[in-house]
Amino acid sequence: MRSHYCGELREEHIGEDVTLMGWVHRRRDHGGVIFLDVRDREGISQVVFDPDREESFKLADSVRSEFVIELRGTVRARPDGTLNKDMSTGGIEVLGKELIILNKAETPPFQLDDHQQVGEDVRLRHRYIDLRRPEIQNKLRFRSKVTSALRTYLDGHGFLDIETPILTRATPEGARDYLVPSRTHEGSFFALPQSPQLFKQLLMVSGFDRYYQIAKCFRDEDLRADRQPEFTQVDIEASFMNEEEIMGMAEEMIRGVFQNLMNVDLGEFPRMPYAEAMRRFGSDKPDLRISMELVDVADLMATVDFKVFAGPAKDPKGRVAALKVPGGAVLTRKQIDDYTKFVSIYGARGLAWIKVNALEDGVEGLQSPIVKFLGEDVSLQIMQRLGAKNGDIVFFGADSAKIVSEAIGALRIKVAEDLGLIEREWAPLWVVDFPMFEETGKGGLTALHHPFTAPSCSVDELKSSPETALSRAYDMVLNGTELGGGSIRIHDQAMQKVVFKILGIEDEEAQEKFGFLLNALKYGAPPHGGLAFGLDRLVMLMTGSDSIREVIAFPKTQSASCMLTDAPGEVSAAQLHELNIRLRKTP
Repeated sequence: MRSHYCGELREEHIGEDVTLMGWVHRRRDHGGVIFLDVRDREGISQVVFDPDREESFKLADSVRSEFVIELRGTVRARPDGTLNKDMSTGGIEVLGKELIILNKAETPPFQLDDHQQVGEDVRLRHRYIDLRRPEIQNKLRFRSKVTSALRTYLDGHGFLDIETPILTRATPEGARDYLVPSRTHEGSFFALPQSPQLFKQLLMVSGFDRYYQIAKCFRDEDLRADRQPEFTQVDIEASFMNEEEIMGMAEEMIRGVFQNLMNVDLGEFPRMPYAEAMRRFGSDKPDLRISMELVDVADLMATVDFKVFAGPAKDPKGRVAALKVPGGAVLTRKQIDDYTKFVSIYGARGLAWIKVNALEDGVEGLQSPIVKFLGEDVSLQIMQRLGAKNGDIVFFGADSAKIVSEAIGALRIKVAEDLGLIEREWAPLWVVDFPMFEETGKGGLTALHHPFTAPSCSVDELKSSPETALSRAYDMVLNGTELGGGSIRIHDQAMQKVVFKILGIEDEEAQEKFGFLLNALKYGAPPHGGLAFGLDRLVMLMTGSDSIREVIAFPKTQSASCMLTDAPGEVSAAQLHELNIRLRKTP
């Protein structure tokens, strides 16, 4: 029916008769000549209707925004002085000859070019209107190009696209499962997969060697800008490859996607051990676009008569860290108070600071309510260690190592964004040498990644010192966002049983929950590993979006609900009875 998409027309089409179909983006009446901006997924073309074609002119006069139309006309050059360099079709227009209204439209709840003034709840409730916006369409078109490029790379490197089940059983992967009741198995439940982890490992045992899948995953967890209850990941697994080979393959793939789709050279991907990342940046996904670093000053604070600092400085599990912000002395007291509230989100009980006004005047050139507690020697030693200069401000965190790292690490990012201290556009890296386990707070241990990650030590070494064991895990980080993570997996049944025991999973429970995996490991499981990329996060970064909701066609809200379909919703008593479920209302 159509001959061209609206956004495809260029100067080389001048003189051609075309048929366009789409939506009326805007209608303008200029002195008896009617202009329609007609929009489809590829862009917008300007169509002109003159009054000498009475029937089509009358119809053009009657259309309104979002009417669906079909039109025929001839492409011509725009008159001098009317070119629009901001439009890909800004050098041409279509002289309309015939017009058919395919469907009328009521006035939409918001204008597509005024969406910034509309709340997100309104846009998500009418998502089919919101998706017509060229900005969103361009992002989803770009997402399609990303998935196509990833598939092309993986197909070309011997990976097979294999689907794994959506209805499976609950496994411990760090978040709550979405459960699905079974009608045919009374009292039993399926779980929606948090990832295809175990099935892709079984595919390696089955001999498929290289697998990938663009997979839907589900996690019933609290949401953030970069999280959704259902999300898409590019899932990859390979046999007979070590971590260096898997990381090299993944790096080449991501570098190629950026190069081919954005003409961006990501450059080298440095390697950074987890311990170094936490020490220098307070995060296991450091943003290397920012040069500011956390500096430990506990040794200097241990002797001061100020318990706020001395206590954590003497505590083996405590940390006292300083963050120098170049030029930060311009911050007002209100801004500092706002930063104090910000770090409280991460458990910090306060935010100490020192402004460096005139370092040549010694301690008299330092402005802060805490200098009198630190004393002249300690204050100046801190300035020397940090390399502080006039006009800087130094922030301090003193608490448990976890709270200090998270709070001051997050402050580092926020201050850099507020003061324009981000120094480059892209900064990738690999974070490696993660601990196998972390403390639960109840004296036990939990897997830092998941319980199928291989340690970088022997079975005996793992048994004797699980707290210090490192894993063969690796995370790809870009601009402070984890793009993807993975590991070499445990392919030996004895090692897997030891890991389960360290996690408090006894043989009976392990057999009940993971018997199918343990049995598979007995029958010649090859060494294997892999990783998974968050597709939504990747596209969010590549398009410069603020949230993954902007690059998902039908996202959920931050309360994990769908405004469009009003899901989740209630079901009938008959359905509940059929599933043998009785609801218990909370008082």
